[in-house]
Amino acid sequence: MNKTGKEGDYLEVCVEFWGDFACFSPPYEKVERLSYPFPTPSAARGMLSAIYSKPKEFYWQVTKIEVLSPISYISFKRNEVKETVSDKPVNTDDCRTQRQTTALKDVRYRITAVICPRPDFSGTESQLYRQALRRIRSGKCFMQPCMGLREFAAYFEESDGIRQPIPEDYDAGLMVYDVFDLHDFALRKKTCPKLSLFHAVMKQGIIEVPPYDDPQVLKTGGGLLC
Repeated sequence: MNKTGKEGDYLEVCVEFWGDFACFSPPYEKVERLSYPFPTPSAARGMLSAIYSKPKEFYWQVTKIEVLSPISYISFKRNEVKETVSDKPVNTDDCRTQRQTTALKDVRYRITAVICPRPDFSGTESQLYRQALRRIRSGKCFMQPCMGLREFAAYFEESDGIRQPIPEDYDAGLMVYDVFDLHDFALRKKTCPKLSLFHAVMKQGIIEVPPYDDPQVLKTGGGLLC
């Protein structure tokens, strides 16, 4: 489902994502993973970017996240590797460990977002929206979207607006908004993280997401040097 203006210009896209499992863990939960009760704006943006992304031309601004299935947790152990991949190969037999994961199960979300063109973009917003909707409606993606972890695959379709959000309220406190500066689109060999937070409140199954430049989004000072 998408909304259009009086002259046929697209205003937003609305996509439903679902899957068997999801884990949207905060940065400080690196060992024993514990998921937020619903997706972060960063995770939602990542799912949309897996379908359609042109970092030099635009970025996705998530405006609303709706929880369509009851919030339900499941705990299990996963095999992980303790070391990060560098120039030398990693021996998984020597570095393997089991870690506890508390994830969400049987999830379904409706994500509403707008396209924010970069200053140097020379085309029209309608062109970007049409390309995005063609990919969504045909099921195309650059990579399979995932629900927080790569093994938790997400399936998607354009929302028809029929399903209703769950009738629940939840105050998640300060939640990760994004781990990058959305205005930074430079291509580097090493990423430059810049953490931002916001007060996430779900009202009747709906989380309203403020724009990245809104004062409600708390940002770190200058980011990390690359």
